[in-house]
Amino acid sequence: MEYDAFSATQYSTSDPTSFAHTSARERWPIIITQGIDDVHRSLHDAKDESTVSEGKAIVAELAKLKYELQHDRELTPIPNDGEPDVGAYNKELAARGNPKWHNVPWLYAECYLYRRISSIFKQTENWRSYDIFARQKMSTFKSSRPAVVELAARYKDIVTELEQKKTIKGAETQEQLEAAENLLFTEMCEICLWGNATDLSLLTNLSYEDIQKLQGSQARKDSEKNILVNDLDKAFRVLTSAQKEDKKERRVDIVLDNAGFELFVDLILAGYLIASGLATNVVFHPKSIPWFVSDVLPADFGALLSALADPRAFYGAVSDDEKHAGKQSVPLSEAESANLQFLFQSWSTMHAEGQLTLRPNDFWTAGGSYWRLPKAEPELYADLKESELVIFKGDLNYRKLTADASLILVYRAAWPATTPFTEAIGPMGPGSGIRVLALRTCKADVVVGLPEGVDERIKATDGGGSESGARKWAWSGKWAVVQFSDGKA
Repeated sequence: MEYDAFSATQYSTSDPTSFAHTSARERWPIIITQGIDDVHRSLHDAKDESTVSEGKAIVAELAKLKYELQHDRELTPIPNDGEPDVGAYNKELAARGNPKWHNVPWLYAECYLYRRISSIFKQTENWRSYDIFARQKMSTFKSSRPAVVELAARYKDIVTELEQKKTIKGAETQEQLEAAENLLFTEMCEICLWGNATDLSLLTNLSYEDIQKLQGSQARKDSEKNILVNDLDKAFRVLTSAQKEDKKERRVDIVLDNAGFELFVDLILAGYLIASGLATNVVFHPKSIPWFVSDVLPADFGALLSALADPRAFYGAVSDDEKHAGKQSVPLSEAESANLQFLFQSWSTMHAEGQLTLRPNDFWTAGGSYWRLPKAEPELYADLKESELVIFKGDLNYRKLTADASLILVYRAAWPATTPFTEAIGPMGPGSGIRVLALRTCKADVVVGLPEGVDERIKATDGGGSESGARKWAWSGKWAVVQFSDGKA
């Protein structure tokens, strides 16, 4: 599918029953306004005349973009900013008939929005690599301090035990070790899914008997009650099978979503996979331009490691906003600082030794779905086949996997929520040679792979959307799916 719209009717900004309608009219103007505010803050500290002049021009261009969006103007071609994807964006824009902001496929329009913002900066000398969302990303990571400190302590205990004794505390047989590893894998993936650290803290000093009890406990049931489909066991079996076969390279890829705390827990998962032997190396796939506000750039990885290298300086610094709010920093304890520095040493060593790598690719910031991958980026497609498991994080990656489609192949009825996930991901599904695991909290309309009647049941709940015909329950992030496709089977 060269352009998704030619074989699929996608959610559109013109549809009042879709979250696309709200996004275009309410969310996107706010995001641009926040970007303008961020540039103003940086301008306040700028001394160089050229930097100030360019910064003012950037503010004007962002304001112009916001005006076009709010007044439903046509999407205009991306200026030639020297990047290789300009032609592809503009060719598709022309093929779509130069649509207006309030009547355009949601997926393409939102990608175009961030690519257009990026282009404003790419056309400057002094702001070319500036990330208008960087300040916000590190602020949210800093605000997650209690969870970060707690996870650091748990991670250190687990990894130290694995590295020194090749086992998990309380596991006396291979069967018990595998059961413990399965629970740890599940817990860590669910932390990556939800972005919280409540459950892993239970796992530090458990005996094997305690682990068995926990697996059937109310805490586990509460943790998983809003996961509508959960295929984590299938993914774990793939990794343990490769481990038992003693394959020389057992690679896991993670197509990243958000920076800050989410990247931190992605690193927790990656470090655990390597320390436990479930993977020999992990490849992170970040974005190459500032993307959907909080997506990971290579620089975010470096910023997070720098924060962990000197955690007292990071958590001790007081921002201007904190000063205005009268907040003061609370020093880390010796143990907290040591645990965070342990993470820095662990992850920076893995990175230096090639066990943990970053591979940005412009495909991840293209304007269309992942159905295009085999033809659009055959080298990336072939590379992903070398992985034991490719984990796609977050809502946008899910939308791109499923082409964000509300109607597929015009002769078919609407894309039902019961459509098998393996079918919905098209060329990434069966026979692709790629094992896909999607970790997704639902923040957009498209949902597939649900058991019969689940969509209707949740729609009928308060705020679920049945009265309007919208799938509002899938907009809030309250519900999640964890779905697996074995393209190597």
